[in-house]
Amino acid sequence: MSMSMATEIFSVDKKTGAEKQLTFTNRHIYDHIEMGKVEERWIKTTDNKEMLVWIIYPPEFDPGKKYPAILYCQGGPHGAVSQFFSFRWNFQMMAAHDYVIVAPNRRGLPTFGTEWNNQISGDYGGQNMKDYLSAIDAMKIEPFIDEDRLGAVGASYGGFSVFWLAGHHEKRFKVFISHCGIFNFESMYGATDESFFVNYDLGGPYWEKENQTAQKSYATSPHKYVQNWNTPILIITGANDLRIPYTESLQAFNAAQLRGISSRLLFFP
Repeated sequence: MSMSMATEIFSVDKKTGAEKQLTFTNRHIYDHIEMGKVEERWIKTTDNKEMLVWIIYPPEFDPGKKYPAILYCQGGPHGAVSQFFSFRWNFQMMAAHDYVIVAPNRRGLPTFGTEWNNQISGDYGGQNMKDYLSAIDAMKIEPFIDEDRLGAVGASYGGFSVFWLAGHHEKRFKVFISHCGIFNFESMYGATDESFFVNYDLGGPYWEKENQTAQKSYATSPHKYVQNWNTPILIITGANDLRIPYTESLQAFNAAQLRGISSRLLFFP
């Protein structure tokens, strides 16, 4: 499995490590599709660490042209951004529409050590958001990136990331897509089906005024920065989302509408 191939069955020689592909379920499709190049880059973060960022290029990439770019914000918030083939946010499908995809392994994503993975807890609007901005800032200066056509997309925690970026991006982006994102930490805390997780990751309930970790978390809630929103946004949600109730997206959409921001809501009953 990779960003360019869905899961297949392989055998691995336990002595040599040599692999052999046994199934070719989608070969009849791949034979007629040109996949984009997937590139591994290491980008310096604001705290002087090296961050792995995957760049996925359009299939017929021409370095002499300028392309719009999409910053992909991962959900979880601890889900890996690795060599996986997604049937939801498919990087190759997005790149096939002539976008360059920027997919950072920001703070909170696994395989880079316990400190890197745990840093996000109690710091949702902190270093991991700086990591996203470091990634897009490093890429937008490339000659093949059109910095006037940058967008950011994501679902769940990635949707929260989009809402947060909407209030802090300082005119970097021209459009946002948030799928089932967290908009208001306080309403989310009381409505999610997974209270144990938000209680841990946010540091506690919002009413604990002496709890510094919790208060730091709630202070970064995207709804507190709507006054800074100025960018068109598509918001997607569904009635059966128990983790992040659809009312989070409704709040965000209503806020955008009341602010006079070009916005659309896609709702699945």
